[in-house]
Amino acid sequence: MEKERLIQLYQQVKGNPPVSVDHLFGGGGSSRKYFIMTGADGSSLYGVVSRSPDENLAFYKLARLFAEKHLPVPRVYAISDDHTCYLQENLGTTTLQDYIRANRDEAGQYNQQAREMLRRVMADLPHFQYRGASGYVFQQCYPVSSMDAMSIMFDLNYFKYCFVKLRGIEFNEVQLQEDFQRLTVELLAENINKFMYRDLQSRNVMITPDGPRYIDFQGGRRGPVYYDVASFLWQASAHYPDELKSELIDVYLDSLKQYRTISREEFVRHLRLFVLFRTMQVLGAYGFRGLWEKKQHFVESIPPAISNLEWLVKSGVINDYPYLKTVAELLIDDQRRRKFDPTTSSKPSLVVKVFSFAYKNGVPQDESGNGGGYVFDCRGTNNPGRHIEYKYMTGLDKPVIDFLEKDGEILSFLEHIYPVVDFHAQRFIERDFTSLMVSFGCTGGQHRSVYCAQRMAQHLHEKFGVKVILTHREQGITQVME
Repeated sequence: MEKERLIQLYQQVKGNPPVSVDHLFGGGGSSRKYFIMTGADGSSLYGVVSRSPDENLAFYKLARLFAEKHLPVPRVYAISDDHTCYLQENLGTTTLQDYIRANRDEAGQYNQQAREMLRRVMADLPHFQYRGASGYVFQQCYPVSSMDAMSIMFDLNYFKYCFVKLRGIEFNEVQLQEDFQRLTVELLAENINKFMYRDLQSRNVMITPDGPRYIDFQGGRRGPVYYDVASFLWQASAHYPDELKSELIDVYLDSLKQYRTISREEFVRHLRLFVLFRTMQVLGAYGFRGLWEKKQHFVESIPPAISNLEWLVKSGVINDYPYLKTVAELLIDDQRRRKFDPTTSSKPSLVVKVFSFAYKNGVPQDESGNGGGYVFDCRGTNNPGRHIEYKYMTGLDKPVIDFLEKDGEILSFLEHIYPVVDFHAQRFIERDFTSLMVSFGCTGGQHRSVYCAQRMAQHLHEKFGVKVILTHREQGITQVME
């Protein structure tokens, strides 16, 4: 159904249907699904499907407005009448995050290419904030048009309830709330009449032959310029050294002179307040996604974010909020204890065994003593084994993978299965269960079942951080993901 809607939209724009529509795995942390749609001339674009029509419409309208202002964003071609899918320019797959990782040595030092790309991003930022704020941009923002006291307090309470409480830290609610209110007043005292990108992260910058291009700005709103600088330079996983942060602040201020002049001392003084706010905001997100939803990627992001909190304490930024400082120190001490006490590790103890098999040889037996698990029958989907060219290949070989994904039935099949298995994986982690088994069977245990088992193993390992033992029984192949 999703493909059909995208094909209709493509045909409206191009005049002819695409020759292929290939699903891309992974839409980041969002519910968006991406498809590469290729035309007869070999050109391609992205088809995007999302369950949030208001968010889609905000992205579509902002992208068109920013393009008119000559800001480097992807071109958007069309959006469906119900706003659930749209077509946008294919910017490739290399994010700034990928680029700087490839240009960073084992000691964490960035080479000249990485530094230059970071400088270009910081030089671009003022253009979004000032040029992007003109016209009727704020009327298109979603879910709110402006950073206000309510949205700030929402993020601060997110930190309080989804991180501090989930970490088991005891605190005085009234005293902490009083510091939150003082911080809110000071954050709103800054000029908030510019466009605040809000989610300027290295994963939201695409590296193209023409330079950086910017995506995921649909959550932007009217706000202070300091927020985006804090969000980008103090991104916990980036580990930018202090001297590089200082250099990039200078680049930003130099570019900012096209619109406004501010002394470095004054800028840094205001900036540190937003680093504090942003740090609490991301810890709230990591607490919810990691400590509550048990997603290991977010759990692993907590220590570098706590390091940012420790820097804020040591630099005295937090001194004006004495009770918040007390809570921050408790969190820092708690993180140190967890680092050296293996009993406090948040690593899920669940082990998932995933099998592919042939029904003629019987269903794999669960040796854990718990019995059962899931067994999914792949034989209802199109079989590559019926084609002579795939007879001696398996679901691990690219030609077979291409056949299955272009056909699309196997993707729809898996999209129904992922939520079912995810539900049990999450519950098993929460209840400290140690074993789950998932098996995929087909006629020969060679093509469809192998493909499905491989995808399920990768999905569970990436989403939950659990240990997965993957066995393609009929091929005699076992792989451990941990």
